[in-house]
Amino acid sequence: MKKKFIILFLILIFPLKVFALIEVDITRGNLNPLPLAVSPLAIDEQSRNEFKKIIKKENIGSEISSIVENNLKTSGLFNPLNKDAFLQAPEIANLKPRFEDWSLIKAQALITGKVTFIDEKLRVEFRLWDVLAAKEIMALAFTTVPNNWRRVGHIISDKVYERLTGEKGYFDTRIIYVAEEGPKTQRKKRLAIMDQDGANNKFLTLGNELVLTPRFNPTSQMITYLSYFKNLPRVYLLDIETGTQEVVGDFPGMTFAPRFSPNGKKIIMSFAKDGRSDIYTMDLENRIVERITNHPSIDTSPSYSPNGKYIAFNSDRSGYQQIYIMKSDGSEARRISFGNGIYGTPVWSPRGDLIAFTKLHKGKFYIGVMRTDGTGERLLTENYYQEAPSWSPNGRVLIFYRETKTDNKGEGFSAKLWSIDLTGYNERLVITPSDASDPSWSSLLSN
Repeated sequence: MKKKFIILFLILIFPLKVFALIEVDITRGNLNPLPLAVSPLAIDEQSRNEFKKIIKKENIGSEISSIVENNLKTSGLFNPLNKDAFLQAPEIANLKPRFEDWSLIKAQALITGKVTFIDEKLRVEFRLWDVLAAKEIMALAFTTVPNNWRRVGHIISDKVYERLTGEKGYFDTRIIYVAEEGPKTQRKKRLAIMDQDGANNKFLTLGNELVLTPRFNPTSQMITYLSYFKNLPRVYLLDIETGTQEVVGDFPGMTFAPRFSPNGKKIIMSFAKDGRSDIYTMDLENRIVERITNHPSIDTSPSYSPNGKYIAFNSDRSGYQQIYIMKSDGSEARRISFGNGIYGTPVWSPRGDLIAFTKLHKGKFYIGVMRTDGTGERLLTENYYQEAPSWSPNGRVLIFYRETKTDNKGEGFSAKLWSIDLTGYNERLVITPSDASDPSWSSLLSN
């Protein structure tokens, strides 16, 4: 039976005008994070004892508020204030905040709430307050099974983020990646999945076969990835919820970088044969394969635009690897990257306005973005080796992986996941149990 995460109901949404919409200029990094207080969610003693028995947590209210606080902090747009400075107890603050107390510690927004155990379910109520205007600006309530408590924290984070910034959040999401262990010459690689904050890490394959480039279906919790079976590349589909796996097909030559179309009904990928590589699509319903490019060059790493009308891809048809755009039928291909260096792994933003890429120039690797016509190129981060950017579902953050250089003995190698926002200033390490590469970000689970 397919596993589902269900929030039973959502109530009390008040579309009041917020005191100050946070304006985020993605071309600049001089952001002033909004001072925000996240009060621990209040909980009565009976509920506390019930949840302690069920989910082994001493104070589920504090746990949920910590998730909210961490999510908002890592976005780089909010500055959660130290709880040691709070003057009101959670129970009192939830009923009626003393706004002068919260103003005193420089909070501009306040999150309060409570947790209760009702009919074997977890009920969470939270409120968002405008401290400066001394009024409530949003109130929500969720009822779900107790084991969904972490997801409730992520959903609250998304609601607060959207209310204060005007754009969708990205916290109730998951990341699929390749978990790596062992020496560089004998790496064991397994598919792994985790929440976007690194919690609930699970391995999806055993590591018996090499796995590469996992990619999420934009419309479901299904992934496609490349694996080697008896040293031959195969493209697989894997339903994360049910564990059902199937081979998409065996293809001639080498297969690269499978990726879903925006509606999830097709896979686009590259086949290498006879010294050239072309881009193909496969309809997942009838398994019809269609050749998109036919050029005596190496065309690879295709990525659809969000509306499905265009495809960005790599090609060396100009003499060295650059980024091109063409219509989804393969016509009207045109080059859009003209900077110094070699460009690769183009990925279209979910917003449709930008293309992320990897760039190699003078021995350094860069993760950058450009507009879809090639203008406005901005390099967000540089390092010895880094690639495979993947967008958050709101198009605000990129996740990628970075490798370290080995020493003279071939030791010291590592591969880690990193994220960076479009300002290029909020860069952070994403913690994983082992080395990690090839990340892919899911769509919002609560959509």
